[in-house]
Amino acid sequence: MSKFPNLTLFGGGAIGFVALATIAVNFADRFVAEMPERADTVPLKIFESPEPEVAEAPGGILVGAANASDGAGANYGLGRAALPEEIAAWNVDVRPDGSGLPEGSGDVFTGEQVFVEKCAACHGDFAEGIDNWPKLAGGDGTLADEDPLKTVGSYWPYLSTVWDYVHRSMPFGAAQTLTADETYAITAYILYSNYIVEDDFTLSHENFLEVEMPNADGFIVDDRAETEYSIWRTEPCMENCKDSVEITMRATVLDVTPEEEGTEEASMDAPAEETVVEEAATEAPAAEEAPVETAALDPALVADGEKVFKKCKSCHQVGDGAKNRTGPMLNGIVGHPVGAVDGFKYSKAMAEAGEGGLVWTEEELKAFLAKPRDYMNGTKMSFSGLRKDEDLDAIVEYLKSFAAE
Repeated sequence: MSKFPNLTLFGGGAIGFVALATIAVNFADRFVAEMPERADTVPLKIFESPEPEVAEAPGGILVGAANASDGAGANYGLGRAALPEEIAAWNVDVRPDGSGLPEGSGDVFTGEQVFVEKCAACHGDFAEGIDNWPKLAGGDGTLADEDPLKTVGSYWPYLSTVWDYVHRSMPFGAAQTLTADETYAITAYILYSNYIVEDDFTLSHENFLEVEMPNADGFIVDDRAETEYSIWRTEPCMENCKDSVEITMRATVLDVTPEEEGTEEASMDAPAEETVVEEAATEAPAAEEAPVETAALDPALVADGEKVFKKCKSCHQVGDGAKNRTGPMLNGIVGHPVGAVDGFKYSKAMAEAGEGGLVWTEEELKAFLAKPRDYMNGTKMSFSGLRKDEDLDAIVEYLKSFAAE
């Protein structure tokens, strides 16, 4: 037997392998593009599609990659350029000089109707705010106070900010569903709630820049990049940065932590002096109270008044355990001397009226609640007023049902 392998068998297998390799190379040459020597100078074509698919997102905006390019004009066939109408759908911001405002108009009366329907659930019927939802009206002259009330009327310098924010972000949960006319009307109503315009005012793109905001001159150019950054942009301190740490303010004082009725936790966290004030607030001075005529209450009118009082609950309390909040508690207020609820800090105008002998009779209360700031110049009450006589009758009847404790 020969010691050498069968050359015939080996030679046949080698020839078969060479043939198979040749076929594979020819197949690859047909279907695989050559790689460029430098990818940054010779563009690599990934695929070409005459009309690439573009998905449609909610709201009708077409989405897809723009025609990707390497900066030298090469098109990779991904997506397409945005159409003018697609760009316009996103370009909705409004600037202080009025650029970006669409044509349209809206009056205060229409604005009140739209506001009550779409905004009042959070901001109250008169833009006074509900619970901790933002107040949009009031706060005039409070910016220098320890606890300023920053609203559209007291703080915002540009009307365009109001229009732009309402149009783009409101109503909550249904942003960008308002028409341009509805936005003009709501903005007009907010201006009216802040006593900036009269009740017959109509806001439009034509007179938009004529409206002067009260705090337009209250802002300065931010120059911190030049004047301050170099001071505090240093190596951060990571340990032992202060000799001592102490609490300087509590959430209950800032009115950002709602108190739950029937719990003691909030009062335990509050400063001691505030707790004393709140406890004393329920004690109305009996010596100064004017006698109240005891007449039978109208149950139906009291029920209507309870509904109207929802507009007041964010600031005032009535009933068992009522305390002073943003406004004084109102138990026994009908027939009570003005500005005399113990423990509440009144405005100078209200305190002086009480010292002069003014008493909250039914007639005086109705006159005050109809237009608080017209009735008493200098009052801190931000509520714009009740416009309907039946609401005034109902709320006074409701307040009469709560005697002084």
